[in-house]
Amino acid sequence: MKEINAADFEQEVLMSEKAVVDFYSTECPPCEALAPKFEALAGIYGEQVKFIKIFRQQNRDLAEQLGVKSSPTLLFYHNGKQVGDRLTGGIKKSDIVANLNLLLPASEIQRFAERQKPIMTSFDVAVLGGGPAGLTAALYLCQAKINTVLIDIALPGGQVATTHQVSNYPGFIEPQLGYMLSHQMSEQTKLCGTSYKVAVDVAKVDLLQKQIVIDEFETIQAKMIVIATGASPRLIGIPGENEFKGKGISYCATCDAKYFHEKEAVIIGGGNTAIEESEFISKFASKITIIHQFDKLTANKTAQDKAFANPKITFMLESEPRAIEKAGDRMRTTVENLKTGQRTIVESDGIFIFVGMSPNTGLFGKVLTYDPWGYINTDEDMQTNIEGIYAVGDVRSKKYRQITTAVADGTIAAIAITRKIDLTS
Repeated sequence: MKEINAADFEQEVLMSEKAVVDFYSTECPPCEALAPKFEALAGIYGEQVKFIKIFRQQNRDLAEQLGVKSSPTLLFYHNGKQVGDRLTGGIKKSDIVANLNLLLPASEIQRFAERQKPIMTSFDVAVLGGGPAGLTAALYLCQAKINTVLIDIALPGGQVATTHQVSNYPGFIEPQLGYMLSHQMSEQTKLCGTSYKVAVDVAKVDLLQKQIVIDEFETIQAKMIVIATGASPRLIGIPGENEFKGKGISYCATCDAKYFHEKEAVIIGGGNTAIEESEFISKFASKITIIHQFDKLTANKTAQDKAFANPKITFMLESEPRAIEKAGDRMRTTVENLKTGQRTIVESDGIFIFVGMSPNTGLFGKVLTYDPWGYINTDEDMQTNIEGIYAVGDVRSKKYRQITTAVADGTIAAIAITRKIDLTS
């Protein structure tokens, strides 16, 4: 694996037979989650494919020339031409492997696949998800001397890691950077002795057998499982959203706001996340247009007051986006006024979408019971309808979703599990 600058790009990438390039940024949780996967695959495929890293912030011109609009972005090259998929955001190991295999002759693919031997590991408790709820559950379990593993497809921290500032977490007088608060929680849990398996792909979860398959070769067997998979940004479902995701559309201000220096941004949404992140984005952008469907913002009053007082921010209330297109390097958002029906085009250099969250329950199927919105039902001990399976944090059905309520969920589940294990020991 080799790190290069723009000056080396032609020699190291375009003049090489096979190469994969990682454009990464600092303070970018998806980039940090990708790094160990990229390094591990370099150890397996490195004899055939060049693994290259480029620091996007110091190579902006090259990134823009290649149309790299999001961190991280993986590009695959064969004899100087891009091939396969352009991978961005939360990149799965399986997707990287699929694209690496496109660079190899068929006779070599099986040889590389055989280098990863299936294994099985056992724990008392597996915590699936490393946000505040999962980290707290793992911390309490570890302190109770229960053999615990924490599994996450990214680095620990959850949504907090991509939040600019947290101003309402008890114990801190000054607002805390989200990634630092996540880091401190994670280090506390790790130092306690919790086993970490992070930045992995979760290929399969069998809740009835209490097995979790990661990276398609390791099966984790547990006596109990804590589901702490949280929620993901909700898509708005309009034409152009999927096409330009990571190519002008972002869901993470912490990751991508720094690339909007003296540029224009559109923000879709009017809740806490949209309005609070608009303040952070305005430190870089020259102009921000907020599009919100209601006649009033739904964010907290403090955030609203800051946004209304910010001269860089303008508002399109009672309006909804209908389509997103690209014209050269500019993004074009078609916006409909819900009162008049009139449609206008808003041009910008990029779009941030903050319209709520959806629970991450796709791995669990119909064996669990859910509320009408798809969140997992639990009892007061956080146990689901399956004995020994618990759900905590934003994935759980409840009225309020905050860092503090996630921490409380994790605490309750861990105490309930500890008492159950003590009774059966």
